[in-house]
Amino acid sequence: MTKIIGVRFRTAGKVYYFDPKNMEIKRGQHVIVETARGTEYGHVVVGTKEVSREEVVQPLKPVIRVATAEDDEHARRNREKEREAMAICHQKIIRHNLDMKLIDAEYTFDNNKILFYFTADGRIDFRELVKDLAVVFKMRIELRQIGVRDETKILGGVGICGRPLCCHTYLSEFAPVSIKMAKEQNLSLNPTKISGVCGRLMCCLKNEEDTYEYLNSRLPDVGETVTLPDGGKGEVHSVNVLRQTVKVLVEVDDGKEMSEYPVAELKFRPRKRKNTKEKPVKEAVKETAEGEQETGAPKESREPKESKEPKERKGGRGRDGEREPRERKGNREGERESRERRNNRHGSRRDRDGREAREGKGSRESREVKAADTTEKES
Repeated sequence: MTKIIGVRFRTAGKVYYFDPKNMEIKRGQHVIVETARGTEYGHVVVGTKEVSREEVVQPLKPVIRVATAEDDEHARRNREKEREAMAICHQKIIRHNLDMKLIDAEYTFDNNKILFYFTADGRIDFRELVKDLAVVFKMRIELRQIGVRDETKILGGVGICGRPLCCHTYLSEFAPVSIKMAKEQNLSLNPTKISGVCGRLMCCLKNEEDTYEYLNSRLPDVGETVTLPDGGKGEVHSVNVLRQTVKVLVEVDDGKEMSEYPVAELKFRPRKRKNTKEKPVKEAVKETAEGEQETGAPKESREPKESKEPKERKGGRGRDGEREPRERKGNREGERESRERRNNRHGSRRDRDGREAREGKGSRESREVKAADTTEKES
């Protein structure tokens, strides 16, 4: 077991673990810690407690000290300087005509670095901007581009429910949200209804996903045939997920009648709950094969039909994919052999003609040399 405390540096930010050493630190206090960005002033959200070593990311950095009154005053002055830095940076952005939106500025506690957060549609060349800011602030400058969800998390706001945004109040990390969650909860798929202030799907769709998935697994599908308490049959017209009731169309003498029943009084084939964790491909294939064997499906039904024919009886296939007769295949092989013999015969004839030509040329050259020798002797 390892003794830790949880520290948060921004509102609804991520919680980081630190080693309290021998200090007894309680929730709500402020501490000075060493981070990758330098010395930071953080708020304790998890008091001193012991956790397993697997939950801690090593190495665990120690707490420097509990914040004093001077540290609190220094942090307050940094917040004031951040507002001034925002105004200066905004003027520089307008002067350089950069297509970017400045969101926030943040000083490190030791004033060694200042960070500017901005949003933009694409990549921004802000090298000249950084040079100008470094001349003004005389410290390290870092510009960090963020997304629209992070922008909303920093700025905050009020949602369509009338309450402060979840991401700005308590949600430390963004959970993946999909349109399937809205369908599972029978919500309107109108983008304006299910989108948050940031323009993305609302994070609160994830809050009740597990509950709706469980309740839907206990209900029949619309259009499914169910057995009524009196033994009759009926077709499901609609379901109420929260009340767990089902409206069923029942055939009577002169037409159909709709009745509502609690789902516990009906008999039907229950749904299978969706497993969020996908199984590996090999395991899925293995389970499929085992399921086929359990159902009694013959093995030859899973093999291609043409594999039933012995190999020696298989013939070639034509261009259209149909099997060719044996006689046509034999004729094609005979034509191929005769064509190869003709090519070999013509090739040997060409080689012989070339060899004779080379020999004739050599004999002609030798005759010319002999004639030249005899002429020299006579002279």
